[in-house]
Amino acid sequence: MGKDVIIACDFPSRQEVLAFLNRFAGEERKPFVKIGMELFYAEGPEIVREIKARGHKIFLDLKLHDIPNTVMKAMRVLSGLDVDLCNLHAAGTVAMMKAALEGLTRPDGTRPLLIAVTQLTSTDQQSMEEDLLIREPIEKVVRHYAQKAREAGLDGVVCSPRESAEVKEACGKEFLTVTPGVRFADGDTGDQKRVMTPAQAKEIGSDYIVVGRPITGAADPVAAYRRCLAEFLD
Repeated sequence: MGKDVIIACDFPSRQEVLAFLNRFAGEERKPFVKIGMELFYAEGPEIVREIKARGHKIFLDLKLHDIPNTVMKAMRVLSGLDVDLCNLHAAGTVAMMKAALEGLTRPDGTRPLLIAVTQLTSTDQQSMEEDLLIREPIEKVVRHYAQKAREAGLDGVVCSPRESAEVKEACGKEFLTVTPGVRFADGDTGDQKRVMTPAQAKEIGSDYIVVGRPITGAADPVAAYRRCLAEFLD
């Protein structure tokens, strides 16, 4: 898969997400979509199958984090959903990430891409230190988590676009960076703290940007999606 814009379809129901995706029916390029906890917990695996059957690539964003054996078994289930990308928390340790990779790999050797969340883009230095008792600079923490994900055999990480270049330097250009926290220059940052525009994310080397409210909350979501593509890919 090449560089792309992933739309975060953070909707509470099947009806709402399908109504949203219907707006893109005339688009030559089927949007790559993210299905997160809210929609997955509301509708279950069937919504993944339905959206996949419509021709969309899917990033299943469930951020698994548990003991290695539990995560391995959960990933074994998710491997049957034919998603393109899924994730877990790097903080679960190398052992957990390796177990996840084992569970995600099908008997024929194929699997979705697997990436690790480093630090959420709603986390800043102050909250990391005060809430998590991690005293190192956030850039150093993200770099370390990325290196551990690479050591475990994962394909990349979720990080702020601000850390994408640092991850590439530490782990190689082929190591994927999937970056939420992307907003238009004239948009609201909401609860995100480490943000960039699509053009800045492109310049710094992000492979995929995840964009939610600037597209899903726009008066014209199709136009907002096209704007994202133009700023990030052109």
